[in-house]
Amino acid sequence: MKPEQIYQDLKELAEKLGVTVSEQNLRKTGIKVKSGLCKVTGKKLFIMDKHISFHEKNEILSSCLSKFHHEDIFMVPALREYLDKYTKL
Repeated sequence: MKPEQIYQDLKELAEKLGVTVSEQNLRKTGIKVKSGLCKVTGKKLFIMDKHISFHEKNEILSSCLSKFHHEDIFMVPALREYLDKYTKL
């Protein structure tokens, strides 16, 4: 799978897990911040730096989503295999 497709599939999985992925320009903040998961008014929000590569986005989002219970959610085998690499970390 191409990195762009993996990223799209990961975002769809995030939505199924109740996590909204929002890409933001984190360089505008004026302070050093990183992509990550937060909770805003009781809702899970993953803020992603839109300037990083798809490879980095996939690693960061996979690391986060691998901690959620996702075994019962349907996903293409290639995505499950990709995500499993991060589940064991």
